[in-house]
Amino acid sequence: MSTERLIYLPLGGAGEIGMNAYVYGYGKPGKERLILVDLGVAFPDMDSTPGVDLIMPDMTWLQERADQLEGIFITHAHEDHIGGVAHMYSKLNVPIYARAFTANIARRKMKEHGHPEDAVQIVSAWPEVTKLGPFTVGVVPISHSVPESGGMVIDTPAGRVLHSGDFKTDPTPIVGEPFDPAVWSELSKDGVQALMCDSTNVFSPNPGRSELELGPEITKLVEDAKGMVVATTFASNVARVKTLAEAGERAGRSVVLLGRAMQRMVEASIETGVLTQFPKVVSPEEATQMPRENLMLLVTGSQGERRAASAQLARGKYRGLQLKEGDLFLFSSKTIPGNEKGVIGIMNQLSEKGVDVVDDSSGVYHVSGHANRPDLETLHDLVKPKMLIPMHGEHRHLREHSRLGLSKGMASAVVVNGMLMDLTGDTPVVAEYIDTGRTYLDGSVKIGAMDGVVRDRIRMALNGHVVVTVILDEEDEPLGEPWCDVKGLAETGRSKEGLVEVLEKDLNQFLKRAGKKTLRDDDKLEEGLRRLTRQSAQNEIGKKPEVTVVVSRMR
Repeated sequence: MSTERLIYLPLGGAGEIGMNAYVYGYGKPGKERLILVDLGVAFPDMDSTPGVDLIMPDMTWLQERADQLEGIFITHAHEDHIGGVAHMYSKLNVPIYARAFTANIARRKMKEHGHPEDAVQIVSAWPEVTKLGPFTVGVVPISHSVPESGGMVIDTPAGRVLHSGDFKTDPTPIVGEPFDPAVWSELSKDGVQALMCDSTNVFSPNPGRSELELGPEITKLVEDAKGMVVATTFASNVARVKTLAEAGERAGRSVVLLGRAMQRMVEASIETGVLTQFPKVVSPEEATQMPRENLMLLVTGSQGERRAASAQLARGKYRGLQLKEGDLFLFSSKTIPGNEKGVIGIMNQLSEKGVDVVDDSSGVYHVSGHANRPDLETLHDLVKPKMLIPMHGEHRHLREHSRLGLSKGMASAVVVNGMLMDLTGDTPVVAEYIDTGRTYLDGSVKIGAMDGVVRDRIRMALNGHVVVTVILDEEDEPLGEPWCDVKGLAETGRSKEGLVEVLEKDLNQFLKRAGKKTLRDDDKLEEGLRRLTRQSAQNEIGKKPEVTVVVSRMR
């Protein structure tokens, strides 16, 4: 008779930064009752996912067990933790639990997708708990770069699990709750089976700094500026948005919020009471009537996003406002790895306008929302878990964090997406490997990463495309000559003739030489024409394009 077990299965977020989704389960093997912590997205890039709108974890495993799923808990309102909820809701169809600010953002997303907003239930902070099947779950306030972030206390018959969520040990975060060591110590006094812990900044050797330290430095920068001041940060970092706005106010400037996300986050913060005081803001229309040196614009687009306010200002005008020589542009943010090209592109466009650009390279105008190595050790020492399971990081982060845990006497393992772990004993044990992949939101449909759609798109982008059309009469004889439509290829090649003419000449020769057997067989004909087109193009222009052959028969 199989006994109950406690399981942990990351479907996203373990071995990558983004699209977090962590399954916990308790019960007999295969019959466990399950909860999901977070359901996030990652963002595409032109190299590996051209044309894709969003990337989400592959939820097939969980969809097949939707009748075992009790609910979804969201730790905080960052897109890599909350962005997939509305997209996947109809497939999972269970209640979603979150604190007020996070729930406000989740409900807006649900409404946009036509789902019931009341599927998102508001929970209060620990010690309030939610009982679901064998689980008792509480959300413990923890500081991070978005209001009302929470770590999860998951009590099971096999012991207590603590899920840190994204966190830093900030005693003075300005907006949101401070990190309280006493709470974490109290939570852990009767023993913790496993701590699932944020690994993002495990390679940063110095203790993290507080949000409070930035105010004076940013204020001085804004006061010394001569022209218009523009600052960008993550819209969700409400504490930073407030710090920037207050710096502008202290410097006697009117504050303007530009970009939908910036306005949405400030509204959500005021609606849910996490933000009680915020400097008065003026509309972009009012701002165009004011002296430029009296303005402080807070804009979206700190990661170089093409359509965000920062990029539009760098290119030209946005909402009637324009940057000029002598203006100041502050990036009060860290560039996420992979976004460097877009950010540097904007910085250069600003430089060409004569705008002075200040970034976070000095460390004076930005602090991270994630715990550095000494801060991670602070949490380890407070919790003293039996097992440490690193999460939220690339493989190198997880491996380093696991090594740190082992060096301090904790059982630990590098657990990546798809590893179903049994946490019932004294050490984490791999019980099973699950196939995990990615789901792409591509326009209005969801496609699997292995469906071939994006692969074909990449091939067309790399190699160009040729459509070959052939018409055959009732006798299976060519009617006229074949013709080609070419996209994304050079017009002329080695022979100095037009590429289309060369291809059509070669294809016509092929048809003249082809035997009856080939001309009657669509598959053979298509294969022969495709191969020849690729070979001819290779000879002419040094590229083998993607080829679509259309054979029409007169019947």
